[in-house]
Order: sequence, then C-alpha cells, then structure tokens
Amino acid sequence: MIDVIVAGGGPTGTMLAAELRLHGVRVLVLEKEPEPVKEVRSLGLHVRSIELMDQRGLLEKFLENGKQFKMPGYFAGIQKPWPERLDSAHAYVLGIPQPVTQRLLTEHALEAGAEIRRGSAVTGLSQDDDGVTVELEDGTQLRARYVVGCDGGRSTVRKLLGIGFPGEPATKETLLGEMEVGVPAEEITAKVTEIRKTEKFFGLGPTKDGRYRVLVPAESVAEDRSVPPTLDEFKERLRLYAGTDFGVHSPLWLSRFGDATRLAERYREGRVFLAGDAAHVHPPLGGQGLNLGLQDAVNLGWKLAAELGGWAPDGLLDSYQAERHPVAADVLDNTRAQGELMRAEPGPQALRRLWSKLMDFEEVNRYLIGRIVGIEIRYDFGDDHDLVGRRLRDVALKRGRLYDLMHGGRGLLLDQTGRLSAEGWADRVDHVVDVSEELDAPAVLVRPDGHVAWVGEDQAELLDRLAAWFGAPRKA
Repeated sequence: MIDVIVAGGGPTGTMLAAELRLHGVRVLVLEKEPEPVKEVRSLGLHVRSIELMDQRGLLEKFLENGKQFKMPGYFAGIQKPWPERLDSAHAYVLGIPQPVTQRLLTEHALEAGAEIRRGSAVTGLSQDDDGVTVELEDGTQLRARYVVGCDGGRSTVRKLLGIGFPGEPATKETLLGEMEVGVPAEEITAKVTEIRKTEKFFGLGPTKDGRYRVLVPAESVAEDRSVPPTLDEFKERLRLYAGTDFGVHSPLWLSRFGDATRLAERYREGRVFLAGDAAHVHPPLGGQGLNLGLQDAVNLGWKLAAELGGWAPDGLLDSYQAERHPVAADVLDNTRAQGELMRAEPGPQALRRLWSKLMDFEEVNRYLIGRIVGIEIRYDFGDDHDLVGRRLRDVALKRGRLYDLMHGGRGLLLDQTGRLSAEGWADRVDHVVDVSEELDAPAVLVRPDGHVAWVGEDQAELLDRLAAWFGAPRKA
C-alpha cells in the first residue's frame, strides 16, 4: 500500500510529492511521458511562488537558473510600471523557462525521497473505504491510500471520477513554438512592435540559445489540440499578420493552446483529489497557470500528510477545496477580463484606454498586479485581524529570517512575547521566540503553507487555534 499516488509529474505533481515527503509520506509519481517535455509553456515564477521556493530552501537554485524582472504589462499587456511597495521581500518576476522549473522541482522531489515512474499512464481507478486501486496502461494495478490527479487540463483522473468541468470552450487558438529565423533582429522588432498595437497574441522574441519564441493566432480551433501544428502553419499565419514569415526554420518544438476557461465542480471525490490544470484551465494571460498549480500543491500537501499522520483535525482535508476553489475562480475571472481588454474591436479598445488611465493610480496598479502574482489572496478563517488568512511575507528577525525557519514544512509559532507555549504540538509546530521590527503583532501562528492562522497573545486562544489547525495535542 502506497500512501499517495500522484498522477502527473509536471510542476504541480513534483511539488506536491516533495511537500508530502517533508512529512515522511511514501509517494509515487506516475508520469505518462517517457521523457521530459521541451515545450516552454510558462516563462517564469510570480511573487508568491518565489516566496514558496524561499520557504522550502530552494530559491537559491532557482535564482541561479533565472533572471529577475520588474516587467510592465502583466495585466492585459497594459504597459504600466511595476507597482511600488508590493508587500513582499521578493517583489519581482523570476524569468525561468518551464523545463528548467520542472527539472529543479523533479530533483527536489527525488532528493526528498519521492519515486517517479515515467512512461506510466493511468487508465483506470476505483476506490473503497480503505484506499484507491490505480490501473496503468500496461495492466499493472497499484494500491494507494490517496490519489491526486495532477495530470493536466485533459485530466484522465478527473474524467474517471466523473467530475464536471464547466466553463467556456475554446473559441480561438494560438500557435506557439521555438525556431530559428532568417532575418535581422531589427526587422523583427519593427514588425512586432507595429502588429502588437492591435494584436496582443502576436510576438517573436529571442531565447537564450539564439532561437525565437514565436506566438501567432491560428486560423481556427483544432479538433485535436494534442496534435502539434506544422511549420507551414506558422509560416502561413506569420505571412498573414506580418507580410513575411521571417524565414523561420528548424523548429525545436511546436504547440498550440486555446482560450478555454473551465473550473472543476469539486476538487475531491472520496480519496481522490485534483490539483493544477486538472482542476482549472484558462488562457495564459498574466502567466498564472503554473503558479496557481504550485500553490495548490503546497496547500494540499501538509493537509494530506496530516491525515495520513493521524493528527488532522476534522475538516482539514475539506479545507483544500474551500480555500483553493475560490482562488481559481478569481484567476479565471481575471483572465476573462484581460481577454476582453485585449480584443481588437472598438468597444474593448475603449475599455482598454479607460483601464490604462485607472492603472495610473498606484493603488489600482498594485491591487491588480498583486492579484496576478498571488500575494493578495486571503482565505476566510472567520477572523477580522488583517493578517489572518493571508500569507506572511518574509520578515527579518533578530536572529535571522522567517522563511529560513520554514524549510521543513511544519507549522510555526513566532512568539515575540516569550510568554506563550505550544507544548503538546512540538511534533507538528515549531515554537520560535524572536522579535521583528517588521511584524506588528505580539505572536503569529503560521501554517506550513505560509498562511497566518492566528494573531494574538492570549494562551487560551492559541490553544484553541492550535487544535483547530493541528489536531489534538500529544500527551507527555
């Protein structure tokens, strides 16, 4: 009996596997692809995901393989300066191609002790009161206490569960690929600048290895988007929009994506959960998809480990959907809004001009970008204190940094009073007595995913919150 089987070895699946391994959970990742994919669907990590890497001690590796940006245009491509005073010690975007992110997270999961099997496609599953039976394409059957479907927008796990995936189907499609070009960079820049004044889904940009990342609207929505486009399709569409195909040749990879917007009706069916694109799909506006999945994984990992460890309080597993489903719904709505503002018709263009003026107000700009980069999320914990339900930024302590204390994925009581006690929860919660000039609170209880569960200095209140999130205390 395996503790958890994760179907899908992408960023969400490998992040989840590593989170589970922090708590000693035996986890097996099943990935249908025999080799890592070369496609670069995501170009970077947003602020909240960067913070998560820092919380787990991974950020240095990511910084070594990426580049920090404070780029304008993250909301509907509207060119406004990066907001000032974002509430984070990492107020930037980390440019890093998805295959590199995938490699680093895979290494992290393996180092943590996860098992990853490639070329293993899930084709069936059934569950009972004790666990889940998973059937693979070759007829092999595996048994696990829980299963998490992290197997993408066409999720087999979601379909096998019969979970509805309502929303809007794709109405347009975009071709995406990396290839070499045959014309000077100056000519490309001039053409792209002119076309993007009205067509925001067009672009050619250089990559580190001298190729170009090409983005161009397709003629129509393909019947089977799993079939990649041809180079001739790219050339035809480039000539239509630019009057030239830029001499493109020697593609590294070619793909297509649509603007389908869908959200799973529920994230759980018995002992099976959904995370990442298996639970939500949307256009890649603002670059939110991969980041949303990583945050799903960190929210679910410690809760599933708590259930397996026997200390989860009632309702903890159900809080995964209660917290993450509304976040995904909000992302879907902001991509819908961005999509409307990027249309070329006169009405949307008028709205775009109005929205651009509104974003000249720093508060508006900061709010919109804060939603996209994930730092404005607040879960409803039934507490009016402004910090409760929010993730806590990395703050400097007298003896170090907050995030350096979170590498193990445990709860954390940061006690600036020195008078509190978390005795009875020492196997789940670290009690740190330290002070920070950046934290205006006597003490905070922080969950393993970085969100604040309690603020105060009353011992009785603290005991109540510890039990609510970390279960019953252990007897001495």
